[in-house]
Amino acid sequence: MTDQQQVIEEQQAADRKWPWPVGAATGIGSMPGTDIAEAQRIVLGELALPHLPELPARGPGADLIGRAAALLVDLPVELYAARWRIAGRPGRDLRRALDFLERDLDQMTEQAGEYTGTFKVQAAGPLTLAAGLERPVGGRMLRDPGAVRDLTESLADGLRAHLTEVRRRLPRATVLLQLDEPTMPAVLAGRIPTESGLGAYRPVEASTAAGLLRTVIAAAGVPVVVHCCAPDVPLELIRSTGAVAVALDLNLVDRLDPIGEAIDAGLGLFAGAAQTLPPPSGQEPSSAQVAERIRQVWDRLGFPRGQLAEQVVVTPACGLAGASDGYARAVLTACRDAGRRIAEE
Repeated sequence: MTDQQQVIEEQQAADRKWPWPVGAATGIGSMPGTDIAEAQRIVLGELALPHLPELPARGPGADLIGRAAALLVDLPVELYAARWRIAGRPGRDLRRALDFLERDLDQMTEQAGEYTGTFKVQAAGPLTLAAGLERPVGGRMLRDPGAVRDLTESLADGLRAHLTEVRRRLPRATVLLQLDEPTMPAVLAGRIPTESGLGAYRPVEASTAAGLLRTVIAAAGVPVVVHCCAPDVPLELIRSTGAVAVALDLNLVDRLDPIGEAIDAGLGLFAGAAQTLPPPSGQEPSSAQVAERIRQVWDRLGFPRGQLAEQVVVTPACGLAGASDGYARAVLTACRDAGRRIAEE
């Protein structure tokens, strides 16, 4: 790359507007414990890009599938044999999930009602929801392509209403939606097992999966990040959906070329660079280690350093629900300070 080309690329990066601050850091979503007020205080206190915490330790309805299923329009859900399935009518399981969400939104409003920056909320995406939610007659929603389309439309309508409510409660903030799709690679590869465990559901075509994501992203009305903390993240597919960024675990990346192509095409990167559980030594991550991990990847991709702090958001590798309170706070602090280190270069 010539000096002139580098100057041009750096200027283009400077002119691009991203829906997050320079040198931003955020969490993926889940936090340990059951106290939503304390979790929201930690997130707001530690992060330049705060988010609505998710606390799955509270039980069914606070989990990834139950929380997203509660947003569905005209598709009530219930627990059956510890699994979520479509129900004939709303019941106590759905009310519990909605109550968790309402409490979370109330704490968000109380603590962040005057917030003026970017604020992130999360929900399971259509592919992960279809793989985790069962039909009334048995079998996952994934079994029936028509049911998956209906589920996606219902989720799109529910998320539209949910995000409208979030924006009403945070009138001065820029709202960002993260669609969690940890199951996406398995859905695309046909690796979701049937109930018997003797077979697997047919793979979903990439074009079909992209269309489902586009439906939800178009309905959101806010910038959308697609998160996948699994190997083989389908970056080209995600690029085609209208998402502004992809969130992934850097430790699971075995090929850099697809990431470079996605960044070059204008996709933001939420770089999971801090371990979500402590190593055997128990040592907490340092901001220097987290920043250096991201710099190494960026430099290997060959992009100008001036672009890094704008296009990349620092995150933990995945959610922090399994961490201790102290370690979770240490990870968020390390990510925050790593973002500042990168921005100061």
